[in-house]
Amino acid sequence: MTLKEQIKNDMKEAMRAKDTAKRDTLRNINAAIKQIEVDERRELSDADVEAILMKYAKQREDAMAQFKDAGRDDLVAKEQAELELVKSYLPEPMDDAELEETLKGIISEVDAQSMKDMGKVMAKAKEVIGSRADGGRISQTVKRLLS
Repeated sequence: MTLKEQIKNDMKEAMRAKDTAKRDTLRNINAAIKQIEVDERRELSDADVEAILMKYAKQREDAMAQFKDAGRDDLVAKEQAELELVKSYLPEPMDDAELEETLKGIISEVDAQSMKDMGKVMAKAKEVIGSRADGGRISQTVKRLLS
């Protein structure tokens, strides 16, 4: 079963169980998936759906930070619940040691010598690592390894 099918099935289950928070979150994700499929006129792969989920998770994190600054604890709790649901569909994130080892292998594979080669390393890292690590974390680690 693809990730997209799993999200649709879980949305149906949430409707049956009258779990409005889960239903609404999954509807939003499904709408984002459909929007891209219609705009680009193609069927999305699991990697594409994971990218959408990563973007959605990042939006939830940003919203949580803003609500926390504004003292809106009720909305922080809502965003936290949505974030936990989205993360349940994503693969387990890499820890720092695993990320560093993977990046060291990529750096030697593309024969990167200095910061000038960071673009090549980042392109290969996005391909290999996918949604298991945030782009910012990857970038910081690559900078540290190349300098």
